[in-house]
Amino acid sequence: MSIQIGDRIPASTLNILKDGVQAVSTDEVFKGRKVVLFSVPGAFTPTCSAKHLPGYVEKLGEFKARGIDVACMAVNDAFVMSAWGKQQNVPEELHMLADGNGAFADAMGLKFDASAFGMGSRAKRFALYAEDGVVKVLHVEAPGEFKVSSAEAMLAAIS
Repeated sequence: MSIQIGDRIPASTLNILKDGVQAVSTDEVFKGRKVVLFSVPGAFTPTCSAKHLPGYVEKLGEFKARGIDVACMAVNDAFVMSAWGKQQNVPEELHMLADGNGAFADAMGLKFDASAFGMGSRAKRFALYAEDGVVKVLHVEAPGEFKVSSAEAMLAAIS
């Protein structure tokens, strides 16, 4: 079953590339903070690179002005997430989180099988807003869609 509004973000470990690969717990990401986490099916993929990530980079100041941290997650390794962030000119304040084995996506009930596209298991495209680790807004895209998880949609949903 998929995570729902009112649920607590499950305990899990993600990775970032900072002086080597560093583990970061979901508690470190969410505890005591307001956070928008958006997930993409894959770094360097067309919609993710042309629309999803750039939208959050463009609107990052609006989220920060509201006291909201922003993080991007994909079922990719920390090296790929870091390289994609550099290629996309992502500021350090937008955290590029790697869910290399998909354990976090699975714990959230938001994993899907993209084997037909040669991509293995991936996270669905979604965005959520959490306060102190509790989900307040959750937008999960229908397969092949990019509408409800955009930066604009999340700003509208939390205003």
